[in-house]
Amino acid sequence: MTNGNNRSYPNEYGRLQRVPGTHTLSETEHAVAERLGGMPVDMAAMAACSNLFRAANSVRNHLERSVLAKHDLSWTAFVVLWVTWIWEPIETRDIAAEAGFSKATLTGVLDTLEGRGLVLRSRSTTDGRLVEVSLTQRGRRLMTRLFPAFNATEADLVSEIGKRRLGELTEGLRALVLATERE
Repeated sequence: MTNGNNRSYPNEYGRLQRVPGTHTLSETEHAVAERLGGMPVDMAAMAACSNLFRAANSVRNHLERSVLAKHDLSWTAFVVLWVTWIWEPIETRDIAAEAGFSKATLTGVLDTLEGRGLVLRSRSTTDGRLVEVSLTQRGRRLMTRLFPAFNATEADLVSEIGKRRLGELTEGLRALVLATERE
């Protein structure tokens, strides 16, 4: 529920209360422009990276609430399932690298997913020190059902952009990823 430009929710008395630490895109852009005014910074580069971060978080939160919550999955759990589904069998260190989080975080997520019967861990046949992860049949069925709904929501989110601009956005984002991979 919103109140003007503020993100708010009803408190225990039914009055709107601002969500702490949240600002609209417009509020943030205005505050940043005021704070950085006169500094020798590349405002266009900063705005592009900042908006990329905000958009990624916004899309992630939307997908988590609208699609993943129905399956009792966090974003992190979904990413582990996705990476495993695409590359299985896959070593735990490779899941962590592909997903961009620590092996410690991965261990907790795998414990949960394994407890739900969605993944299976096993020792590598080539190196007993390594652990490989595969989806169970239940995990594969879940991803086969879940991903079309996930993708339909992705398509809905980007529909405002238009096909030509979506292609340009995709190429621009790929260029950013490739630039970071060269470092």
